[in-house]
Amino acid sequence: MKVLIVDDEPLARTRLQRLLEQEETVQVVGEAEQGEQAIQMSNELRPDVVLMDIRMPLMDGLQAARHLAKADEPPAVIFCTAYDDYALEAFDTNAVGYLLKPVNRGKLSAALAKAQRLNRVQLSALEQVTANTSEVDTEAQRIHISAKSSRGIELIPIEQVRYFLADQKYVTVFHRQDDAIKEVIIDDPLKDLEEQLGDRFVRIHRNALVAVAHLQGLERNAEGARVRLDGVEQGPMVSRRHLGAIKQLLQQL
Repeated sequence: MKVLIVDDEPLARTRLQRLLEQEETVQVVGEAEQGEQAIQMSNELRPDVVLMDIRMPLMDGLQAARHLAKADEPPAVIFCTAYDDYALEAFDTNAVGYLLKPVNRGKLSAALAKAQRLNRVQLSALEQVTANTSEVDTEAQRIHISAKSSRGIELIPIEQVRYFLADQKYVTVFHRQDDAIKEVIIDDPLKDLEEQLGDRFVRIHRNALVAVAHLQGLERNAEGARVRLDGVEQGPMVSRRHLGAIKQLLQQL
């Protein structure tokens, strides 16, 4: 069993490494200090199990697990946590593997024996419960969009995204990279993105969200109104329903 350790505290990683050395069927393939690094290493090392701290800088364990779950063959995730009883009950209810810090060998062995892959429903339920606990910074925001690629999970920084466009069950991300607009398809529903990204993105149509930071104005043509976005040759259409709100937002900006 190949295991990747993810924790921003060196002493915690050392403790897990020492405990795992006593497991005959386990090989520690790497250590990461935060979520983004964990995804990069998972792409390269293909671990069977990721031991993941929850509270970490930049990208916490729940965000990282959400991205990892999109892989073609995602690793099982075991969360390491210092949560209170209320949050631990949520872990039990959703049948998610977790270890209470400080980790002991017996519980680690048991968690490894029943490690399983996480699904979106489990992760969403955990995020709702843990958002109000003391361990997670409730001001933390999603900082990446993830998509499957030939290299594994590709992370797209939110600040590079110009807009999201939905077409039936697929959503296309239009983002700026290497001085060009690139497109990638993701499986996040537009409604979920709108909730997770908050006031950084605004709905301009039932099928489109645009980045407020890159919003520059409106352009009218025979079809109606389009938004003008930084670095984008032609922005998406604005529906009549949302046109008034977009005009007001532009005046505020």
